[in-house]
Amino acid sequence: MKLGEIAECIGAQGQLNETWAQLEPRGVSIDSRTIRPGELFFALRGPRHDGHDFVGEALTRGACGAVVSEAMPPLRFQAPQAAFLRVKDTLAALHTLARAVRERWGGPVIGITGSAGKTMTKELTARLLAAEGARVLKSAGNLNNTYGLPLALLQLISAGVRPETIDYVVVEMGMSAAGELTQLCSIAHPDVGVITNVSSVHLEFFPSVEAIAEAKAELIDHLKDDGLAVLNLDDPLVARMRFRRLIPARTFGIEALVDVTARDIHLRGLAGSRFTLRTPRGDVAVTLPLLGRHNIYNALAAAAVADYYGVSLGRMAQALSEAVPAPMRGELIEFPQGFKVINDAYNSNPRALTEMVTTLCAVNGVGRRIVVAGEMLELGHDAARLHRACGREMARRGVDVVVGVRGLARQVIAGAQEEAGASLVTHFCETPEAAAHWLFDNLQDGDLVLVKGSRGVRMERVIETLWQLSAERG
Repeated sequence: MKLGEIAECIGAQGQLNETWAQLEPRGVSIDSRTIRPGELFFALRGPRHDGHDFVGEALTRGACGAVVSEAMPPLRFQAPQAAFLRVKDTLAALHTLARAVRERWGGPVIGITGSAGKTMTKELTARLLAAEGARVLKSAGNLNNTYGLPLALLQLISAGVRPETIDYVVVEMGMSAAGELTQLCSIAHPDVGVITNVSSVHLEFFPSVEAIAEAKAELIDHLKDDGLAVLNLDDPLVARMRFRRLIPARTFGIEALVDVTARDIHLRGLAGSRFTLRTPRGDVAVTLPLLGRHNIYNALAAAAVADYYGVSLGRMAQALSEAVPAPMRGELIEFPQGFKVINDAYNSNPRALTEMVTTLCAVNGVGRRIVVAGEMLELGHDAARLHRACGREMARRGVDVVVGVRGLARQVIAGAQEEAGASLVTHFCETPEAAAHWLFDNLQDGDLVLVKGSRGVRMERVIETLWQLSAERG
């Protein structure tokens, strides 16, 4: 897409000269630290930073131009080697461009939302759709919000991508307030909407879990009339969405009567699981090398989409057998000292934490089972109770050691102590680094450690520090 077309699309002020108008940017970026030569920089105002302060850095790194606010003084942005597109609202311009690129491309978009499992379901869905040679674009990492979703769609005009050769786009769609999914749907216009589950996340911004479900259901409300809803019927709040609109639905689950399910499930600890995948088109044996029962649900959601688009059962089974965990989402790490760590540090909520604790405690042939639980954020007025309940559940399931990290993680320890008493080893630290030092001094050969916490706590620092200590102390 040429710069002149982009300027017209987003309603940029002024006239580009012919040289700039014919230039084709190599992509779009909103981050001056990672922008690549030839990309177009959008100067967005975020909660902590204003992108206009980094236009110079973006140009130094090779940006071909920048989309800036018309409210900024013209003299602030002058550089002969770059084009400047001035608009009323740079974020709105980003959305407008992404919407136009999506509409021009015209292929199927699969949108995935839910309180947990979005990223892994996105990864598995993209993997299954590509199993028979289809070309699939997917959102990178967890680009799922008002900034990230447009960037995911704008990959269609990145260097090296020929939109006409792309068969599917799979995007993650996150939200922390009512109306956000409506906005994202207005950009992505999804053909298929997947809802993995609904649980107590973002309660700081919602009065109840039911209100969260209502916000998630916006994805169903804004699917195309001939679209497809893919719903987890084992989740009561998701099951209620089945008849929200008179559009086709594919259902998945393990307990409920559904279209796509898993039978003869064998959980294999750190090796993942085996099960029979049952679909409307038949059954196939699956070996899934991803930890935990929750990943079976993610695989079923992906299989429901792939089945709808006609991917063969054999190809699905093969693709699932080759699945790998997304970064910081169930990665298994072995340390030379003989202990193992399950890195699930990307994010946490009570439901997801309990699922991973269940997975941890189902593993046989290990030493002590240790949970390093970071504070869970955005849980609202019920936060202390929810943390305490998670601690009690850890004790009930047989965790040997509980380490809390930061703030309300003290309540996790309190709950565990209430349930187990003095038989349980507990420790609290205010930082991930301190937790790692305590762990390294106390870990034994054969121990299995789960590390999990909210994104804001940066629990991956526990693992980074463990590696440093491992190298220093041997």
